[in-house]
Amino acid sequence: MIPVQGYETRKVAVLGLGRSGLATAAALRAGGADALCWDDSAEARAAAEAAGHTIHDLTRGNAWEGVDALIVSPGIPHLYPEPNKLIARAMDAGVPVDNDIGLFFHSFATGEWDEFEVMPRIVAVTGSNGKSTTSALIHHILSETGRATQLAGNIGRGVLDIDPAHDGEVVVLELSSYQTDLARALTPDVAVFTNLSPDHLDRHGGMGGYFAAKRRLFAEGGPDRAVIGVDEAEGVFLAGQLAEGATDDRVIRVSVDRKLTGPGWQVFARKGYLSEYRKGRQVASIDLRGVKGLPGSHNHQNACCAYAVCRTLGLAPRVIEQAFHSFKGLPHRSQIVGEAGGVTWVNDSKATNVDAATAALQAFDRIRWIGGGLGKDGGIEDLAPHLGAVVKAYLIGHSARDFALQLGDVPHQICETMAAAVAAAAKDAEAGDTVLLAPAAASFDQYPNFEKRGEDFTRLVQNLL
Repeated sequence: MIPVQGYETRKVAVLGLGRSGLATAAALRAGGADALCWDDSAEARAAAEAAGHTIHDLTRGNAWEGVDALIVSPGIPHLYPEPNKLIARAMDAGVPVDNDIGLFFHSFATGEWDEFEVMPRIVAVTGSNGKSTTSALIHHILSETGRATQLAGNIGRGVLDIDPAHDGEVVVLELSSYQTDLARALTPDVAVFTNLSPDHLDRHGGMGGYFAAKRRLFAEGGPDRAVIGVDEAEGVFLAGQLAEGATDDRVIRVSVDRKLTGPGWQVFARKGYLSEYRKGRQVASIDLRGVKGLPGSHNHQNACCAYAVCRTLGLAPRVIEQAFHSFKGLPHRSQIVGEAGGVTWVNDSKATNVDAATAALQAFDRIRWIGGGLGKDGGIEDLAPHLGAVVKAYLIGHSARDFALQLGDVPHQICETMAAAVAAAAKDAEAGDTVLLAPAAASFDQYPNFEKRGEDFTRLVQNLL
């Protein structure tokens, strides 16, 4: 646990008592603060009280008297589409609002660091797609090479739930836009921007607000090094804002769309090969085509970002390459869950939007695609140019019929449920086919989250095989 600094003997309200909220309350108490906890759910309040936390009804008229700060769980809106009523009341009362990420950056460094030979470092990864895989891959490479490392944030443990830093340790954080948008402190040593595509637009008031939330990771504290995906206009803009000039190697540009040239530091992947260029000259190359845990161009982008981070941390290219081959991938992200009779079954339940599904569909040949769920604005209209490898689509969930209308000439079957889709795909599949779950939709019509959807698919496949 990271005890929160700066709030000793002060009253701090905690709104939202999920995983991060409970960890925040415990970390505040460990730092000597008086944590006052609240959640709209009576069940959540009871669980927190059973864990020894103080319940404080923030809906009461005098609830904010003497409260020095409000710490908000990331899922609670503070501005768009409209502020949560309790957050609005805190702001009206002049109470500063923060989240666990802000508390973490404020509290991670301690006086004990004066005795360390090598200062601990924080790598923070954000972006629309690939940030989980990139974060896990960085952590995996560091672990494989014997570096002390922890993985936290939007993946793994909550940021305040990790252990205090060791000499030379690297903490890898995956940070969502919900987390970066509100944090009052953001000071990573290395920051990564993978890519940007439309998502969570209601929460951020549009695409500009969404990008602004991501940009805060780079603008608030100024990382020593920034790894920036430049395959979208926003990434090009961000890299240009951070660099002092063309030769500024504090900014490492990453692409899977094109060869990057120039006198700076670039890492890019083309036709399955990762290349590193510095000062206009190639210094390393890695063949990614045989890395089973990183299939497709979207994973090659993740590999480029992870590679760039590990190079800034002093690792040699061949050491990184070796670690690539032992990476198994993450559950629900291009995860191979079964192979039989020449048919490969892949779980990419995390592909909850069109861009993520597009990346998955471009990673395989002869696809029997399971898609659908709770569709987002525009449905799958933008997916149409990328369906060339799809032999047949098996559509599930609330948007199955809407998706069917946007498939054009692609053969399809309305299956409604995951069980029916898996059974139908199994009946049709031939040697050389890949049965791919890449829904291009949210899961909430049939499942509580994308993990449960992926687990259901995996269970059905394993029972079948």
